[in-house]
Amino acid sequence: MSDLLRPDSTHDLAEKAAVLLGVLREAPPLTHCITNAVVTGFTANVLLALGAAPAMVDIVGEAGMFAGVASGMLVNLGTPTPEQRAAALEAVTGARAAGTPWVLDPVAVGALPVRTALARQLAEQRPTAIRGNASEVLALAGSAPVGRGVDSTDSTESAAEAASALARTTRGVVAVSGPIDLLTDGERVLRLSNGHELLTRVTGGGCALGAVMAAFLGAARATGHDALTAVASASLVYTIAAEQAAERSTGPGSFAVALLDALAAVDSADIRVRARAEGGAL
Repeated sequence: MSDLLRPDSTHDLAEKAAVLLGVLREAPPLTHCITNAVVTGFTANVLLALGAAPAMVDIVGEAGMFAGVASGMLVNLGTPTPEQRAAALEAVTGARAAGTPWVLDPVAVGALPVRTALARQLAEQRPTAIRGNASEVLALAGSAPVGRGVDSTDSTESAAEAASALARTTRGVVAVSGPIDLLTDGERVLRLSNGHELLTRVTGGGCALGAVMAAFLGAARATGHDALTAVASASLVYTIAAEQAAERSTGPGSFAVALLDALAAVDSADIRVRARAEGGAL
């Protein structure tokens, strides 16, 4: 399918994002998060503010069972303790058996060996979506850059080819976060230019987005929207809320609080007015 810009592509995505946001709020998706210790509370609050139902189940013996009843799941490798690594593998097995869509966030892969090996093992299980910065996506795709921990030392566009190849290999969606977000399913490519720099000044700004993607994937199960539409809608809603939060913030501290308020308040009108997207038809 062509990735040429369609004149109505922004309108199409905005409309679908508005529909999915409404579905999410009417029937809050149970969103299973195996995420890092630094951002657990913030991630749960982001999901609650948006209208989803978070559950932070990362215990071996429970994670796989819970993945089977969840609407969507996030596996974030920010602080992969031995227990959490085992729980993640168990949960992915449970999710695949139940058809639960799941998101892999390969935090700091390429820079650190334990999580890099685990991320590649998990990627072989074909996540519904992978979300990371350019350096993380390049490393997971095998290009082996060395990022600076969670910070990207590569540009979003430099990871475009690797993201498309990784999407084709996993048969899922790859979302590369940056000043302009790039999303692809291996055929279609979308670029979203909403957002604000303050997202990079708050711990969990990117990690929480992975959870929001999992929630939107859960909502999309009830509507028949495909994974790329769900992931792009999640990115659009989250980054529009970030713009609104930045407009009434004076710095990172007030922004973190304002982001929760903005996620609770963002609506279809905001999405239609503010969406900035280009790419292939959805």
